[in-house]
Amino acid sequence: MGDMSARWKLGCRAVCLIAACAVVLSGQSQGEAAYRQRVREVLRVPGLAAFWDFALREPKDSRRFVAHTASGSPAFPLDAENYVRSYWNEGREASYADFPLLGRGPFGQAVQFRHEADANFRPVLVAPRRAIHNSGLDIKGPGASVSMAVWMIRQGGDHAIAGIWHEGTDLLVDGKPAVNVQAGRRQYALFAGLAANKGAAAAHVSENGGRSFGDIYARNLATTRRAIPTVAPDAPAEALDAAWSVAGFVFDNRKNTVTAYLDGEAEEYWIEEPQKHPFFRWSAHAWLQAKLHRLPGMQEGEVADFPSDQFYEPPEDRAYRRRRISASADSRVWELAYAFTKARLTERRTPDGKWQPSHWELLALRVNPFWFGHDLYSPKSIDEGGPFTIGRVIHSGRSVGTPQWIGGVAVFHRALTSKEMRRLARIGRSGKAPDSPFLLLRAPAD
Repeated sequence: MGDMSARWKLGCRAVCLIAACAVVLSGQSQGEAAYRQRVREVLRVPGLAAFWDFALREPKDSRRFVAHTASGSPAFPLDAENYVRSYWNEGREASYADFPLLGRGPFGQAVQFRHEADANFRPVLVAPRRAIHNSGLDIKGPGASVSMAVWMIRQGGDHAIAGIWHEGTDLLVDGKPAVNVQAGRRQYALFAGLAANKGAAAAHVSENGGRSFGDIYARNLATTRRAIPTVAPDAPAEALDAAWSVAGFVFDNRKNTVTAYLDGEAEEYWIEEPQKHPFFRWSAHAWLQAKLHRLPGMQEGEVADFPSDQFYEPPEDRAYRRRRISASADSRVWELAYAFTKARLTERRTPDGKWQPSHWELLALRVNPFWFGHDLYSPKSIDEGGPFTIGRVIHSGRSVGTPQWIGGVAVFHRALTSKEMRRLARIGRSGKAPDSPFLLLRAPAD
């Protein structure tokens, strides 16, 4: 027993970059070195706010997961919470036992968020608002940009992955009001597509913490065209290990764009006839309301009380392509292509001989990158802000969410370049190709 203990101490423990914390990774020294190198690669990217690899934990007592930070001090310990109990006073409490560990991953460990059959049990890992308010993780307000990368295995679903995205508990779902009623406190988050593109990597941002474009939900979102690879929950270990992906996003405040990434790639994506799309019809509607509002008089289809701060108006100062479709003595029709929209414009000749817009139709909307001309929601107080959550978000729908394994969450308080996003996605892979398999590290049971 003594010999085994000695080998454990000498061969199985890698010293963290952070003082007073230790992480168990592999019985082989090359595994320890690989872990340290991979963590260094994340820490080297400027602007790191937090990086949870689920191998780094508190040294004593609760052994909660903590984040690496640029300062070198561990921060943002994650609490286990059943948000249904917290807001509806239903269901049992959650504990770390409700988050199975895989024992391997790109950084040596991964946490599972399961398809919970009990509708009153929605476990989530939480960095409470009091712990993140006004920290580097609390990215908000004028000029602030944010980027995120998540190493994950998707096992279904299309909902939340990680972020500051408290959707609120003030909506009635199935007629059941919450006991703890709170309005939305959204800032930024990564999702698995939602209705925008189920299973894709999708980036949500909010300027007001609440609703968008006249809907009851937030609708400013970029999404990849390609879905995150998915593996069944009962898949064998070999299939599970081959299913790792890196989903992420960049919100660039200076460029007013949010871009979704999958495995380091950000493919351009347009939605044709967005007014018919289940998700983007809201931004299409807000675009049309802005156009109608600027025409003289009340127009057919115009909503008189549509809030002007919810108009969707990506830059359309100059079309990069302008094609005339038809023309007559008193009317003409153009197809116009802009950076984020493609539109059809009908003009009528006025009695004084001038051409005036009379009808607009949105033909296509660019959703990756997606134009977002606002700052991120900036809570005025701790009470008006939401927590950072991993695996799920607090929301009135209380849905199952996205069954998944998560092996790393990195957040940066700046807009990463496409090169930096590719570099993050390649950490631990066997080759430079974005779909090269990962060389996984193993962590013995704690």
